[in-house]
Amino acid sequence: MSEHLAVTAASRLRDQAAALDAADELAPLRKRFVLGDGVYLDGNSLGALPAHVPGRIADVVSRQWGELRIRSWDESGWWSAPERIGDRIAPLVGAGPGQLVVSDSTSVNVFKAVVAAVRLAGPDRTDIVVDATTFPTDGYIAESAARLTGRRIIPVDPAAAPSVFGPATAAVLLNHVDFRTGRLHDLPALTAAAHAAGAIAVWDLCHSAGALPVGLDEHGVDLAVGCTYKYLNGGPGAPAFLYVASRHQRAFDSPLPGWNSHTDPFAMDPRYTAAEGAVRGRVGTPDILSTLALEAALDVWDGVSVDSVRAKSLALTDFFLECADAYVEGGLNGPDSRVRSLTPADHRSRGSQIALRCAEAPAVMAELIARGVVGDLRRPDVLRFGFTPLYTGFADAERAAAVLADVLARLPAA
Repeated sequence: MSEHLAVTAASRLRDQAAALDAADELAPLRKRFVLGDGVYLDGNSLGALPAHVPGRIADVVSRQWGELRIRSWDESGWWSAPERIGDRIAPLVGAGPGQLVVSDSTSVNVFKAVVAAVRLAGPDRTDIVVDATTFPTDGYIAESAARLTGRRIIPVDPAAAPSVFGPATAAVLLNHVDFRTGRLHDLPALTAAAHAAGAIAVWDLCHSAGALPVGLDEHGVDLAVGCTYKYLNGGPGAPAFLYVASRHQRAFDSPLPGWNSHTDPFAMDPRYTAAEGAVRGRVGTPDILSTLALEAALDVWDGVSVDSVRAKSLALTDFFLECADAYVEGGLNGPDSRVRSLTPADHRSRGSQIALRCAEAPAVMAELIARGVVGDLRRPDVLRFGFTPLYTGFADAERAAAVLADVLARLPAA
């Protein structure tokens, strides 16, 4: 591209970004977050800090813990926080009240869900189907659950999963969005296929909760887990959530029957009797500081439509791809291009991130971060850029693409 055409393209895209930001109904939410002068495109790993959270946590520490101390379990609502916060997350993933509990980590909740799914399916079903491209911890946990329950693991690409479903399938564990590529899998169709085979569908929502509509109740999902520190901005290590559909709650048999899920925890009964409802997903004493930080962070969602978030997400990722294609020498996916998009162009198959394959990815990402554009790296050669519509703007997308192009132009090819 000639220098004149490059300048013209840049001017056009900057004007387009300004117009899109001016028309963006979600743009005012940006001021609710702590953001510097750079471009933060790593909300798919750790969401930005909502500005009011430090003050809320200061109250939890100084007044609730410092002054009320043990009384805060009742007076400050500590004891009921896991279910209360679960009900706040529920609308963001398309669930009715009383089906989500905030507790433990994603890994622990995957273990609970997979083992419970096998138990729900019954003793005659021998197979646990897992996403072959899954985030590693899901695979590790599923393999352990299989060993403990005497089942076998069948790894499969999610798109081909229905081909292995059958009368032996007990549980199906799939990721809604692929963490490397940003591919969005067809939750309604895959759930229906699992049910047609008589299996229990378990979904990992870590890369979709807070980024796009999920429709857990609408699509008949059985069990689901998700983290809260990505698009829900709950903070580093924030507790995960577990969804147990109402129809399964009475039969939900957790492999970790802790005292917090007992029907009468303070009876100190040596015999375990499970509580009713989503409380069955609890195990031990909740981490109050991180749990209440999450509760405060969820305030930014008040009055926000997930459909609006999804519309902006798709527009942002489209615009970033347009800018990168215009700015990067050789464009995206061209025969001479040094970067190729791994993320589907089809909106029906795209999450809220863009993944680019680049032979020099480690050096490129290090230089991007040094220049104020923060994405992340998935070794050996994937650049990931997460777009969080609550605080990411179109000018951010244009700037990130421009810096990426400049870094590539200055960096020797591998």
